[in-house]
Amino acid sequence: MLPHFDLTNRLALVTGSSRGLGLAIAQGLAAAGARVILHGRDQARLQLQAAALPNTAGTLAFDVTDAAGVRAAFGWIEGEHGRLDILVNNAGVIPRKALLETTDEDWQSVIDSNLTAYFRLAREAARLMVPRKSGRIIMVSSIMGLLGRASIPGYSTAKAGLHGMVRSMAVELAPHGVTVNALAPGYFPTDATHVLHKDATFNAWIAARAPMARWGDPPELAGPAVFLASDASSYMTGQVLVVDGGLTAAL
Repeated sequence: MLPHFDLTNRLALVTGSSRGLGLAIAQGLAAAGARVILHGRDQARLQLQAAALPNTAGTLAFDVTDAAGVRAAFGWIEGEHGRLDILVNNAGVIPRKALLETTDEDWQSVIDSNLTAYFRLAREAARLMVPRKSGRIIMVSSIMGLLGRASIPGYSTAKAGLHGMVRSMAVELAPHGVTVNALAPGYFPTDATHVLHKDATFNAWIAARAPMARWGDPPELAGPAVFLASDASSYMTGQVLVVDGGLTAAL
């Protein structure tokens, strides 16, 4: 491995890493040498994944929208490990409902999970990183923060807001040696996109719309995540790195 991409002995927390894109990212960081804390809400599933992952540094089961749970989790990280080198904010929700059927409660739930929780976790991670003058905060966003699509108004708004948060935090934390960047995946098969992935009409649209004419494979997001977590991206902050098979580049 190229030295700049080596994450040996660095401690990472990846939220939403019991499955899907979060698990693929956790596996990529571990393969690069990082010690990874897995997160989810199902402790049994977390333990199963941890047993199969090299360099596991523990598991944390909590709801990212629970402020007290977040504080307790970071208290455990500080007490158990004394530091955090990498945070990957990935956990979120993407309910699909027509605009006129979306209630205030629906809206608030999506904003809480996909924007407020990201802020809260990033803030707590920064508390551990700033004194050490080193750290990587990576927000998993979406191309839906750059484009619009029907039935996900809260999700698109949260992801667009997340890009503003990335820029603001990057500016404030750069003097302290902490970088803040985002990954914006395109279409990858996950639990959240299962319905779309099994839809022949939608798959035909992807094949016609994306230059690579296919969905992404979750491990294909691991490389960009390792890049942002490593010294290879040491002069990069406040950016949104799009990983979408060229979809947003094509007319």
